[in-house]
Amino acid sequence: MPELPEVELARKVLEGALDRTIRSVDDNDEWVCRPHPPGEIATALAGGKLTVAHRQGKTMWCETTRRGGKPGPHLGIHLGMGGRIVVTDTEGERIGGGPERPDRSPRKAEWDRFTVNFTDGGQLRLFDKRRLGRVRLEPDLDALGPDAEMISRDEFRTRVGRGHAAVKARLLDQSVLAGVGNLLADETLWQASLSPAAPADELGGARLDRLYDSLEQSLKAAVANGGVHTGEVIPFRRAEATCPRCGAPMVHGTVGGRSTWWCSQEQG
Repeated sequence: MPELPEVELARKVLEGALDRTIRSVDDNDEWVCRPHPPGEIATALAGGKLTVAHRQGKTMWCETTRRGGKPGPHLGIHLGMGGRIVVTDTEGERIGGGPERPDRSPRKAEWDRFTVNFTDGGQLRLFDKRRLGRVRLEPDLDALGPDAEMISRDEFRTRVGRGHAAVKARLLDQSVLAGVGNLLADETLWQASLSPAAPADELGGARLDRLYDSLEQSLKAAVANGGVHTGEVIPFRRAEATCPRCGAPMVHGTVGGRSTWWCSQEQG
């Protein structure tokens, strides 16, 4: 599942679609565009523009204007498990996002689940083989906590350090903190040398500050390097692996209902 760094990278790609007049929209995939019937999103966007690309945690959306410049609906785009944002210029060349990934099987047109066609000849596409992405108007953000990249140190202490649940469970709770997924949680806790099962309300200010700094560091590195899979401990989340920092065996278990890896010595 894409986590905050992957969604932030997708948001940056989405910026290449801003301020371009929309000629037409293919919103015919009723599953990806639910609950909207075919044509509803197209009618709302045609003739207008995407103007600003936002992200809060793992949720991404665009502000829009209608034909004539009046404010339009927000357009929410969720990547699902493996969706990708593709934006092309007037010549059909991709804008941003690095080199295109090769596919093991021939590309199929139906894998473009949602397409915005611009009057300049370019496109915005949600490419999603598994059909787990989502596009909808006016996405609901009310249940999300503050963004993990933007939260202040004091608010992090208050929100994450509340309650007796395991600290990993607190990090993964999107109503507490938006954007942290399973890999990022393991990376952050390893960076901070904290047990994922430690009760959040027993950590105290110093360890919560260390966790905050580790999250900030992990996020910056993941965005810079292309995603959470590039984290330092991520390649060592496997059987018979040892901690890349101290050489102790890595341990696997379930914390907060999620598969979890940690260093047996430094996070024991």
